[in-house]
Amino acid sequence: MSELKQTFNSSLGKKLIMALTGLFLSLFLIVHLGGNLLLFSNDNGYSFNMYANFLTHFPPIEVIAYLLYATIIIHAIYAVVLTTINRKSRPVGYAVTTKAPASWSSLNMGLLGSVLLLFIVIHMGDFWYKYKYTHSVGYKEYRTNISTGERTATDFTPEKPDFEHSLSYEANTEITRVKDIHTTVANSFSVLWYVVFYVIAMVTLSFHLLHGFQSAFRTLGWVHRKYLPIIQFVGTWLFAVIIPLGFAAMPVVYYLQSLK
Repeated sequence: MSELKQTFNSSLGKKLIMALTGLFLSLFLIVHLGGNLLLFSNDNGYSFNMYANFLTHFPPIEVIAYLLYATIIIHAIYAVVLTTINRKSRPVGYAVTTKAPASWSSLNMGLLGSVLLLFIVIHMGDFWYKYKYTHSVGYKEYRTNISTGERTATDFTPEKPDFEHSLSYEANTEITRVKDIHTTVANSFSVLWYVVFYVIAMVTLSFHLLHGFQSAFRTLGWVHRKYLPIIQFVGTWLFAVIIPLGFAAMPVVYYLQSLK
C-alpha cells in the first residue's frame, strides 16, 4: 500500500491520474454529445427535455454524474499541480516517448485547460445548476395521441413549487409534464456573445484533445507501433474534429434560427 501511495504521489503517478481521468472525460464527451444532438430533433424540445429528465431522476445516472464532477475537479487540480512542478523542475517524461517536436497544443495545455475550466463552470451554472436548484426553468406539457403519435406542446405552470415531472393519461392521450430545459438552451444560444464564447471553447477543446488523448496513452505506456496510427486517427478525427464540431454546431444553428 505504501509503495502504491508513493507511486501516485510521484510526478509520474500524478501523470497517470491525469491520463486516467482524461480518458474517462473523453468517453463522457461521446455520451454527452449523443444526448445533446437531441436538440436537433424537430419535436418542440420533447426528446431533449425527456433526456434531461431521465439524467436527473435515474439513480445510477446520478451516481455517475457525481463521479464525473469529481473527475473534473481531480483532473483540474492535478493539472495545476503538474504545471507547477514542471515549471520548478525538469518535466517528467511519458512512459513512451517520441522524437517528434512539441506541438503548440502540448506547450499550451495549461492555457487550454484554464479556458475549458472557465467554460465548464459557466456552462454548468447556466444549465445544470438552474435545472436542478432554481425555479428559473419553465415547464412544458406534451400531449401525445397514442393512436396516431401526434404530439402538441404547451407551456405549463405547476401548482406546487417542488413539482418535477408527471405522466398521466386521458382517454387516448398521454400527458407528460417536464422541466423545459430546451427553451433555456434555445434562449442562451440566441445571445451572440454566448455563442461566440461557446465556439471558442470548442476550438479550445479540439486543441486540448488533440494532444491530451494521445498523450494519455503514452503516459500509461499503452502505445505500440502497430496500434499508434489507430490512436492518432481516433484522437485526431473523433476527439479533435468530430466531437468539437458536433458541440459547436448546436449554438450556431440555434443562433441562426433565432435570427429568422
